[in-house]
Amino acid sequence: MRRMLAALTAALVVVLGLASPTRADDGLLPELPTSPAGDPPGANDWSCVPTAQRPTPVILVHGTLGDRRHLLERMSRKLKEAGFCVYSLDYGNRATEDVRDSAQELKLFTERVLEATGAAKVSMVGHSQGGMMPRYYIKYLGGDQVVDDLVGVAPSNHGSSITGPPGMNPLAPILDALMPALGQQAAGSAFLTDLNAGDETPGDVSYTQITTEYDEIVRPHTSGYLASGPRTTNLTIQDVCRLDLSEHVLIPASLITIAVTIDALTREGPARADFPRRC
Repeated sequence: MRRMLAALTAALVVVLGLASPTRADDGLLPELPTSPAGDPPGANDWSCVPTAQRPTPVILVHGTLGDRRHLLERMSRKLKEAGFCVYSLDYGNRATEDVRDSAQELKLFTERVLEATGAAKVSMVGHSQGGMMPRYYIKYLGGDQVVDDLVGVAPSNHGSSITGPPGMNPLAPILDALMPALGQQAAGSAFLTDLNAGDETPGDVSYTQITTEYDEIVRPHTSGYLASGPRTTNLTIQDVCRLDLSEHVLIPASLITIAVTIDALTREGPARADFPRRC
């Protein structure tokens, strides 16, 4: 645990060293740079017109310390090839800020996508925090009216146990001040307790959760699952292909993940729970 905390602190120092020295708001963390390469392949074509076969645009939602491009390139390209209008946003200063504020940014971005495309609803595919944060939008900010599918890829739905029980991480006060989203994603946090209270899958939304046994961040990986229901599928990629060794970072690019995602987005309800075994 000490080594893990030391590694996280070292990574934070590197990130801060790369960041610009000022921010537009009063947050403690400087503004962090995003990808100079811009949008992921096929994404953010604001002239894209949804088709009768693919009427619902897809919004990609990155995870903590991610951005709209990195780790999402293959997913974006494959969804575009499947005929979807695809969009991807940067939010929350690389998703380090309060998850509730990030959900507000997602709401505004969704409204922009709906206006540009004329679509009635959108679907969302989110990695890590990006699989969990839209649930706040759905539960509290009206997203239940406009989200068709939510596909969480290694989502932090019930947090991570890697930092130990709440209050036991000596670096927690510092990290929470710099990056509130980290503390909010700890297992047992007040934020997640509130988010998961009552119905974990509200609205007429189809929920698909895709996890990996080799996840080193969302631990245990099954904490990414949501309560069972008719609009919920919980699936681990090794149940489809034992040879898929993707962990937390690589799972968005896994061809199994992408196949399950497209299955969820192209059928009524969530992805098939009995998705055919394949490698």
